[in-house]
Amino acid sequence: MSQPIRIIPVKLTQVGRVQPYAADASSPVVGVGDAVVVQGDGGPALGTVVRAVPAALERRAPTSSRVVRLASHDDIMTRLRHQQRERDAHRVAVSRIRAHGLAMKLTRVEQLFDESKLVFYFTADERVDFRELVRELAAEFRTRIEMRQIGVRDEARAIGGYGTCGRPLCCTTFLQGFEPVSIKMAKQQHLSLNPSKLSGLCGRLKCCLRFELPNAKGEVHGGCGSEGQCDNPSGCGTGGCGTSCRCR
Repeated sequence: MSQPIRIIPVKLTQVGRVQPYAADASSPVVGVGDAVVVQGDGGPALGTVVRAVPAALERRAPTSSRVVRLASHDDIMTRLRHQQRERDAHRVAVSRIRAHGLAMKLTRVEQLFDESKLVFYFTADERVDFRELVRELAAEFRTRIEMRQIGVRDEARAIGGYGTCGRPLCCTTFLQGFEPVSIKMAKQQHLSLNPSKLSGLCGRLKCCLRFELPNAKGEVHGGCGSEGQCDNPSGCGTGGCGTSCRCR
């Protein structure tokens, strides 16, 4: 008989969503606050076990991500060195970006736990030729360099912060993806159309305008509204939408 798989909630960074990782009989026994080494799609990483709602984790059951072992003292010291290297890489990259006059904004730098490469996340309004920048960074840090362009919503999710409601940003807590948001959703909720009140920290329309929109049955947090004829209380696009839903 196969052993049941436990779901362990882990946070890889201080800012960001809780990620579910699988643990079987061979996995270590862990508790809240323990540092663990996990294996995911992006390779090994160091994270911290946190508290989470079991039902919410089950909806996001992992496929290949798993808890490998409890983190040792050497693992923690390695991650601290990586964080220092990330800060150094960010400082150097910002200086080089200014020197080259590149129209891009560096969001953050990530050193993979296996030290295979440095990943630079940036935003830009247009296509950027960063080939010379990559060559200089590779020569400076003697490792593989990856430049990854992200959107402004992804930038807000990576940096984190608090919304006008006083709570942590939805994109850093429970949202699994970014669904389209329109000004029509604000009109249907009879909200003020003042852009400063409808925009989030990312400068785009707030995500909550969508998931707080009543659905066809009048249920709040329906996520697609009466125009979509969707009867899925979890929100359109999350699975389980009816065939009549025009938001599909």
